[in-house]
Amino acid sequence: MLTMARKPQSGAGGGIIAPAAPVSGGREWRAVGRTGLSILAALLVWAGIAAALGDPSHAPGPQQVLPQLAEGIVSGRMLPDLGATLLRVGASFGLAMLAGTVLGIVLGLSRRVNDWFDPWLTIWNNIPALVLIVLCYLWIGLNETAAITAVALNKVPLVAVILREGVRARDPALSEMARVFGMGFVARHRHILIPQLMPHLIAAARAGLALIWKVVLVVEFLGRSNGIGFRIHLNFQMFDIAGVLSWAAAFVCVMLAVEWLILAPLSVRANRWRRE
Repeated sequence: MLTMARKPQSGAGGGIIAPAAPVSGGREWRAVGRTGLSILAALLVWAGIAAALGDPSHAPGPQQVLPQLAEGIVSGRMLPDLGATLLRVGASFGLAMLAGTVLGIVLGLSRRVNDWFDPWLTIWNNIPALVLIVLCYLWIGLNETAAITAVALNKVPLVAVILREGVRARDPALSEMARVFGMGFVARHRHILIPQLMPHLIAAARAGLALIWKVVLVVEFLGRSNGIGFRIHLNFQMFDIAGVLSWAAAFVCVMLAVEWLILAPLSVRANRWRRE
């Protein structure tokens, strides 16, 4: 019966009526529901741990942190520092993705270049973030240029490594077929190389954002007069743990929005060609 139900049916004019495409809206809403329940479960676990410890000053729960977060957002008190941190994250992210992508593609396409520069990349990737931050502040000064440069330098090698492996994992037969059929350099990269690298670009973007905003907080903690890291520094001096968590939670919410509204849809789009 299942086979019969799937057979195409003829219309009144003898044409073939294709079966209706499955509706994905219900599946998407179920995914949203699971995400909401997962976040609620995390908040309940946090509240349970805080209640078990019974010390709101040292282990505040969501009932102490979330009201501070809501008040700071609604009143606008957090918005200037949130915006300053977001600008630094955006600038550093753009520079690091551009430089790391170019470097990774070059290393992946040329074995000889990779043999020369792979030790450099390994050393660069293992220099502690704090060292690069301090050196940039000492060499450039306590300014925005030093802050953005320090954050970008910490992310470039990570992006380069991911993109290099993506280039190595591509299917060379597709590029060879493109050459046989006379596709130009730009067309080969647009239709053959870039679609194969898109999942790796999304992975580099996700890993990079997770790294960048943490490094930005350290940069602001050490040498900036605004931003989330600066506010965390002030709350640290006052031993206000709930304040530290509320400022951190503000930017976590921003990063979750970036993931759900930008990176997740891009990831679906980047992998669509594999299912077609």
